[in-house]
Amino acid sequence: MKSAHAILLGICMLCFISVNSHAADIWVTVNGNDNNPGTKDQPKLTIAAALRQARELRRLNDPSITNGINIILQGGEYVLDEPLFIRPEDSGTATSPTVIENALGAKPVISGGVDVKDWKRVPANIFGLPKKAQGKVWVATIPQVGGNTLLFRQLWVNGIKAIRARESNTDGEMNRILSVDKQNQEIWIHMPASGLPKYPDQMEMVIHQMWASANLRVKSITIKGNQARLTFYQPESKIEFEHPWPAPVIDKGHKMNGNSAFYLTNSLSFLNRQGEWYEDMHTNKLYYWPRKGENMLDAKVIAPSLETLVKVTGTIERPVSFVWFKGIIFENTTWLRPSQQGHVPLQAGMYLLDAYKLKIKGTPEKSGLENQAWVGRPAAAVELSYTNHTGFENCTFTHLASTALDYTRGTRDDEIKGNLFTDIGGTAIQIGIYSDEAFEAHLPYNPSDLREICTNEHIENNLVADVTNEDWGCLGIAAGYVKGIKIEHNEICDVSYSGISVGWGWTKAANAMSDNIIRANKIHHYAKHMYDVAGIYTLSAQPNSVIDSNYVDSIYRVSYAHDLEHWFYLYTDEGSSYITIKNNWCPSEKFLKNANGPGNVWENNGPMVAESIKNSAGLQMPYKYLLKGIKVNLGNQPINH
Repeated sequence: MKSAHAILLGICMLCFISVNSHAADIWVTVNGNDNNPGTKDQPKLTIAAALRQARELRRLNDPSITNGINIILQGGEYVLDEPLFIRPEDSGTATSPTVIENALGAKPVISGGVDVKDWKRVPANIFGLPKKAQGKVWVATIPQVGGNTLLFRQLWVNGIKAIRARESNTDGEMNRILSVDKQNQEIWIHMPASGLPKYPDQMEMVIHQMWASANLRVKSITIKGNQARLTFYQPESKIEFEHPWPAPVIDKGHKMNGNSAFYLTNSLSFLNRQGEWYEDMHTNKLYYWPRKGENMLDAKVIAPSLETLVKVTGTIERPVSFVWFKGIIFENTTWLRPSQQGHVPLQAGMYLLDAYKLKIKGTPEKSGLENQAWVGRPAAAVELSYTNHTGFENCTFTHLASTALDYTRGTRDDEIKGNLFTDIGGTAIQIGIYSDEAFEAHLPYNPSDLREICTNEHIENNLVADVTNEDWGCLGIAAGYVKGIKIEHNEICDVSYSGISVGWGWTKAANAMSDNIIRANKIHHYAKHMYDVAGIYTLSAQPNSVIDSNYVDSIYRVSYAHDLEHWFYLYTDEGSSYITIKNNWCPSEKFLKNANGPGNVWENNGPMVAESIKNSAGLQMPYKYLLKGIKVNLGNQPINH
């Protein structure tokens, strides 16, 4: 009898262990209810409610979470009114992580978009609309969000990005500025063929400036014959005319490829072709000329309302740990700074807050420095700070206006693996501190607390395609001051500037960076708009860092670049030091080593590299499915090599 009791007790114990060997599952569906318990049969409605439930389970140390918590999203759109906020209290552990993931076979979307509905064709003439568009344009009322008329800069129709009305229909048709008057803060241009309205209203000017593009809100237009004088709003006007790098090109000596190209945008007078739209904030009307095959009576039209979808924010003492996103689609964010304050970047999309040329060169840290600059950081769709052991796997980032995914500071041991980044206005993946707003951009960053530095991050097997399509000076993958980062086996294509950039500060001085690895990436079809560019680009001293076994090819030919030959496959820029560059395949040995520091080693780079290394670069076999449906160079832009 005693033996039977022992057997029964053993069976009960096994059953208990079996029950508790599974993680806690919290289900969410777009048809759920937040008062539900979160089971598969009675799911929650919102991810925020599921996170709260998970937080309570952790607070109470519920036995069900022994092996983790899975927040499982069924398919559909989870439209947010505010960013999803993940705190230190949401942290898991190595044996009990929190995973926000898709249900088997489901494609859940976390969206910051708003539907634009009730479209009507306008039969009567619309004042200010070009003659060729009259009778072809549809109109809808701009959505209200939080009691206010929604301001936005992007629009997607049936999942395809529409074109904000612009005066030159293609980038290749951009005109050149005539002159720049820095003292009076004005720019002169030829009258465009489309003409100009009497008043600028909401018009903007986008200027191609070497390795970055500037967005300026037009304040006034003065027409004199076949020329026009433009002035701009503050603060961007002062910054644009005072900052020296990068500035608009005025090629008086005919030593370059002419003056800077530009286009004008965001005026009803420019809406002259299919696929273009204009938002009139005065009348609360949105105008759109449908593309062939689009039926506005049943079209799905999305305007973005949020700049950030997800914020994962810890503190230096209490980081967010062991939280993962898997199989989630992030889409529909906006980018409002250019509409509100203009946008004049220094580099890599970091916008200038103040910048000017020094009358007397030199600072205590850099005797030859001839300018100073302070920058801000663009908003990101998903933003993380003070985290460890977090990550994104098999996710999709698309239809986003600025940076897609940004690990900003204080992060370590995180993983970004097997994700797709496409149709992104700015940088796809960004990581590390650049310069804080109060920290001059050329100062070497070297914090006393090493926990501030993004360390031992792994970016692996991601596909980055069609990014930087609004802010042309952004990157496929961008890293500032980072330590021990690994960027491996990613494929990057159709980017406006460089593919991968690591480093910041333009300094040979000791700083926070070291031990970075850029290995076996495939970078092609880059420099779609900008030059002074490379497939892989570095800045500043980075001891024990390695760039090896990468594939770099197919740089776009840009007719309006300031210097048609100033492009490279590999580019170690100012202060780059103690970096080994070896076994990188590219069609020729077109490299630049500009103002480098000591300790760089270059070995076996160019067309002589082994075919096996060339063929092994890029996505590894389990991740090549990401390439399905991706088309490169849809505009048939010419290629240099």
